[in-house]
Amino acid sequence: MTIHTDPSTWMRDGLSPSCVVLPSRGDGRLLDYLAQRLPMVSHAQWQARLQAGEVVDAQRQALRPEQAFVPGLRVYYWRSVGAEPHIPFDAHILYEDERLLLVDKPHFLPVLPTGKYVQNSLLVRLKNATGNAQLSPLHRIDRDTAGLLLMSKDAATRGVYQALFRDRAMDKRYEAVAPWRADLDFPREHRSRLQESERFFLMQEVAGAPNSHSHIDLVEVQGAWARYALQPVSGKRHQLRVHMAALGLPIRNDAFYPEVNDPPEGDFSRPLQLLARELRFRDPVTGQLHDFRSQRQLLPLVG
Repeated sequence: MTIHTDPSTWMRDGLSPSCVVLPSRGDGRLLDYLAQRLPMVSHAQWQARLQAGEVVDAQRQALRPEQAFVPGLRVYYWRSVGAEPHIPFDAHILYEDERLLLVDKPHFLPVLPTGKYVQNSLLVRLKNATGNAQLSPLHRIDRDTAGLLLMSKDAATRGVYQALFRDRAMDKRYEAVAPWRADLDFPREHRSRLQESERFFLMQEVAGAPNSHSHIDLVEVQGAWARYALQPVSGKRHQLRVHMAALGLPIRNDAFYPEVNDPPEGDFSRPLQLLARELRFRDPVTGQLHDFRSQRQLLPLVG
């Protein structure tokens, strides 16, 4: 019997399955291929998952350890990690309707399950809390950044909301604490070309036509520190953090820019002083004008 369901709805502990499509050529056992293709999971662990029925095909039928390699077969499995670090901070839901969910994210909580964080990711926590397997973030926000994140609840209307970000019809405003430089004039526009560095998790400015643009303004100054209002016109990864560092204004407690200085696991004492403060947009479905503001606060400039 064929089961006509969307695999993204096959939720286990708030997690939708990952998919591997077997190549058009190959032989032997599926088990051996998975262990070779995804070596972060050991051969013994793949065998245990197959024996437990935790690896399935497109009809959600369990695949066994003796399963032969079948070219083109879609294989689904649920990610899991062993000793997952706990993030002791919670997101708050600020708004919800039939199509959207707006959350106020704390520092340190990753949005998507990745690396060593699965259950301690915002998306998995929310799927567990709401039971909605269709939840999907509409834009990016760093693990280190706090503030507003807009999520889609409904796959049928997701595209029209994604278009707001793609077409720059979403007004996003951030707040940051960084050093004060009296020799810089504000407000100012910062444009540069960003690309991934040799260390894949970092971005860098390079020569060439600009592909990133940020508007930066000064809000207040106290001693050596200042509060800034940041508005990303484009949406490159780590854009605001790189632009501020390039101006000699690295955001306070930034563990990546201008140099990598990661705190030890479990050290939550130095939150990045960057906050996704506001989201403003006109709802493309209802026509309603939304103006959302985070309820979170950055640290005082002094003290």
